Amino acid sequence: MKTLLLSSKDVKEALSMKEVISAVEDGYIAYNKGKVQQPYIVSIEIPANNGETDIKSCYNELNETISVKIASGFYDNGKINDLPTMIGTILLYDGRTGAPLCIMDGSLITGIRTGAAGAISSKLLARKNSRNVAVFGAGGQARMQIYTLCEVMDIKEVRVHSRNKEELTKYKQDIEENTNAKVIICDTVKETMEGADIAISTTPSKKYYIDKTLVKPGMHIVAVGADMPGKNEWDPEVFREAKIVCDSIAQCISRGETRNAIVAGVIKENDIYAEIGQLLAGEKPLRENDDEVTIFDITGMGVQDNVTAVMVYELAKKKGLGEYFEFI
Repeated sequence: MKTLLLSSKDVKEALSMKEVISAVEDGYIAYNKGKVQQPYIVSIEIPANNGETDIKSCYNELNETISVKIASGFYDNGKINDLPTMIGTILLYDGRTGAPLCIMDGSLITGIRTGAAGAISSKLLARKNSRNVAVFGAGGQARMQIYTLCEVMDIKEVRVHSRNKEELTKYKQDIEENTNAKVIICDTVKETMEGADIAISTTPSKKYYIDKTLVKPGMHIVAVGADMPGKNEWDPEVFREAKIVCDSIAQCISRGETRNAIVAGVIKENDIYAEIGQLLAGEKPLRENDDEVTIFDITGMGVQDNVTAVMVYELAKKKGLGEYFEFI
């Protein structure tokens, strides 16, 4: 049989932000309905090279496809070489035969499906008149969160803070060129949080830097960076009395920002309000008043990769992208 090989260029040509947002919503609902087998994430840390690798896999009954993604973050890339920080590869297999269908670049898919998750949570949980966003980090994911958010909300101002100061000028340029939002570069965390309706954290920090005193009533928080034990961006006290929504409760209590709040004794597992698939399926109310603090904890799910990669695969075949080779 023939297996399709898709480069990053091919994947980019087959991707649409709106379609990815819709696909990720479908994936969350499928997971909520029990139509997805999603094994525990395998993580490998390589501190000597300031890197980490995650392996996320999934079988989706609805599209009868198995996906396996190997995604790495090597945080010195770009400084010591010309490689991007995030590098990923996704493999798709026929769920009826096990035959390899496609090997594709997974870097852009990882970025856009994570951005889509944040945008979906804001559409569901942020106040409808939210216009101002605080962003921590100025890398690829900090961009993708804003690009996808602007697909679902009318964002006017982005206040950004990064410890990597050289990223900030280019970040401002990219966001202002690709959205209608104005970007304000901030020197401090406090300044960044001023007036924010939505706050998004995208850094690999291992010690929290956003204090509870900076979180105002009605804010929606998108916690992206803490995706494995040891990472921490938010003061655990932020979780006390907040409405907590997880992508996967099982993952978030073992490797997400929610885990930090549980370990600190601030909350218990039964304080978690819902998984996002439950909200999309209409099983629980969304935001119930303008003063609620809502939190979406993103650890990244194999089903997000699955539905996005299958969408790319099908579109690539229609468009004649990539090249086939005899794998078997």
